[in-house]
Amino acid sequence: MALEPADVVVIGAGPAGMTAAATAANAGLSVVLLDEQEAAGGQIYRSITRTDTKRIDLLGPDYAAGASIASALAASNARHEAGAQVWQVTRDRTVHYIQGGRSKSLAARHVVLATGAMERPFPIPGWTLPGVMTAGAAQILLKASGTVPHQPVVLAGCGPLLYLLAWQYLRAGVTIRAIVETNTAADGWRAARHLPNALLGWRDLTKGLRMLLALRNARVPVYRGAQELRIEGQHAAAAISFTAKGDLHRIDAELILLHQGVVPDTQITWSLRASHFWDTVQLCWTPKRSEVFELDVPDFFVAGDGGGIAGAKAAEKQGEICALEILRRRSKIAKSVFDERVARSRGQLSAYLYIRPFLDAFYRPSDANRIPADDVLVCRCEEVTAGEIRRSVAIGCVGPNQIKSFNRCGMGPCQGRLCGLTVTEVIAQERSVSPEEAGYYRIRPPIKPITLGQLADIHLYDD
Repeated sequence: MALEPADVVVIGAGPAGMTAAATAANAGLSVVLLDEQEAAGGQIYRSITRTDTKRIDLLGPDYAAGASIASALAASNARHEAGAQVWQVTRDRTVHYIQGGRSKSLAARHVVLATGAMERPFPIPGWTLPGVMTAGAAQILLKASGTVPHQPVVLAGCGPLLYLLAWQYLRAGVTIRAIVETNTAADGWRAARHLPNALLGWRDLTKGLRMLLALRNARVPVYRGAQELRIEGQHAAAAISFTAKGDLHRIDAELILLHQGVVPDTQITWSLRASHFWDTVQLCWTPKRSEVFELDVPDFFVAGDGGGIAGAKAAEKQGEICALEILRRRSKIAKSVFDERVARSRGQLSAYLYIRPFLDAFYRPSDANRIPADDVLVCRCEEVTAGEIRRSVAIGCVGPNQIKSFNRCGMGPCQGRLCGLTVTEVIAQERSVSPEEAGYYRIRPPIKPITLGQLADIHLYDD
């Protein structure tokens, strides 16, 4: 017979999802946690329950902090469904997912989306060549299996992850040929006005300074204010060229790691037709949320970086607040206890956000690295260039949805994940309108690939 709806379905087992699931389950609610990975942790704490002490020491204390969150989840009564790839979530709170090659479905009274972030596209000439990866992908290999490059590496772009990975690589014995920073003196001046607040989060600043000092002591070459980045090579990456301080530089490298920050993963929130806005600070689409992180689709919550980039500690607190609100609605928590716990969590959340405006301003990706020249590929799946998008606009295309009909941009296997932000900004620039007016793709299920056989096998039964 059909299963009774779970009180809460949480999608994503990062810090937000683990905390939301454990908090709700410990108060007596039935909770199902769905996650694509085989172990809890999400991207930030990937493999935290399976790694060894040597790798934990190499990755640093921020990574090690995930162990206590994962332990709290394991000790709770939440049902953790690992290897579960969610391919559709409906507005009536039915969640469809693939697990072990089979399609399964379950219903929920409340859904917490804790899908986290993804790396921002970095469309520069040569970015699709073999030998070019994102810094995030390289860090996943390090966390999951301890895999590190055997050849010298160049890291290029901006954002805290770039320096964190460089620091971790130094500790792992990887040769770093250079760090090519794209942030400029103007970024520093823009960020300076946020420095007083950032100093309230001095611990985070101190960690960053220690990493920079380690790179300096290791005499890693650092090029600042880099522009006109280009990956050179005929069949694979051979070098990166750029200008810095008026000089042209070329660095030979067979492995180049690009990064210019992360952005919310909004595929599910778009598919739910929830309201979104263009965040002019973080330069990305963000779902609109209430003070308890609920969407304008009732009983759907977004906790963590999927609702705006704020970091792992902030994600944990958002997950807790979402769970507490659900407990309040299910009459599982006294009002006085709810008020006290939410107030405490909000205070901690505010403290974790002190440094965020400074980081957003200092590591703001440049227009040139977000909105590419005509000859640069934007849609890797369908091999559509920025020039083709601009020509489509010239003959009447007004937004990302129409671009699919004009040149199939966004219709490949990634379903617009890698090109969506770039397409919005290219169209907006070409039309001289705001990104919000240009819009975004209409995301439809399946969110992830599914076979016809799996689709035919959907069931709501406990077997």
